[in-house]
Amino acid sequence: MARYLDVHPDNPQPRLVQQIVDALNDDALIAYPTDSGYALGARVGNRSGRDRILDIRGLDDKHHFTLVCRDFSQLGQMVHVDNSAFRAIRSATPGPYTFILPATPEVPKRLLHPKKRTVGVRIPDHTVVRAILDALGEPLLSSSLILPGDTDPQTMGWEVKEALDHSVDVVVEAGETPAEPTTVIDWSGDAPEVVRRGAGDPDRF
Repeated sequence: MARYLDVHPDNPQPRLVQQIVDALNDDALIAYPTDSGYALGARVGNRSGRDRILDIRGLDDKHHFTLVCRDFSQLGQMVHVDNSAFRAIRSATPGPYTFILPATPEVPKRLLHPKKRTVGVRIPDHTVVRAILDALGEPLLSSSLILPGDTDPQTMGWEVKEALDHSVDVVVEAGETPAEPTTVIDWSGDAPEVVRRGAGDPDRF
């Protein structure tokens, strides 16, 4: 059964945040709230985390994973951001956007798109996530918690626990989250391409 941790949405309790980080460091898979619905998360070095996420979501290995980053500096260590994209991406973060960009050697090959050698990155505007990332000290391998047959991510912690009690190790509760997923922008080519319209305004790109 998954542990259920009720974290204050505005003032996350350090003790509970550390329990989440300790679980991640022990290769746990967590379900956690973001500014665009729930997501599944694992430490980048967790070799089984990727496969568990694919299994829960019913996806194949062509799925674009996302590295959830604490800040733009950390994001810049994971992906190559050229001059044309730098200012636009920086001005849109933190927020409900995911950007697909060429990965740096810092990203394990197993997490890259098999043909494009790209990965998604984002900086969420969510107090609890930022507390987890601060304590973890590294990006979080992540994917929106959209279950097979659904079009929107899960939004309530108790519903996530009910659905995935034996599939994840920790469910983080922090109040209801928005139901709309991130807007996904593929900036791996010469110009940005809107892959998915979501919570973030795509017209700024």
